[in-house]
Amino acid sequence: MAHESRLERGKRLLAEIDGEAGQAVIDSLDGIAPDFAELLFEFPFGDVYARPGLGLREREIATISALTAMGNARPQLEVHIQAGLNVGLTRHEITEVLIQMSVYAGFPAALNGVAAAKAVFSRQ
Repeated sequence: MAHESRLERGKRLLAEIDGEAGQAVIDSLDGIAPDFAELLFEFPFGDVYARPGLGLREREIATISALTAMGNARPQLEVHIQAGLNVGLTRHEITEVLIQMSVYAGFPAALNGVAAAKAVFSRQ
């Protein structure tokens, strides 16, 4: 979609990847940091997620891994676990990603990730 602006492309991809959860993040910024919401549309989604080379599934695996390893981003991790499901990851694949993180991020971070996944899975 070469005719799209960064903002338009970002909005389209955010809706495709995160659905309502992504829009809820954007809505939460209304009235306090609307410019930040625009940056979120443009850079991560309009620029990075739109790049060739990785599909949305692979990008969500990387994002779930990174957020799990950080250990302090549960709300964002839950959004991206749901996004992973939205783009075709299975619960089993997401769980395997979290188990893999126990090796590189430690058991506490992986256990926190499992708790986030459990919360997301229970809402389906």
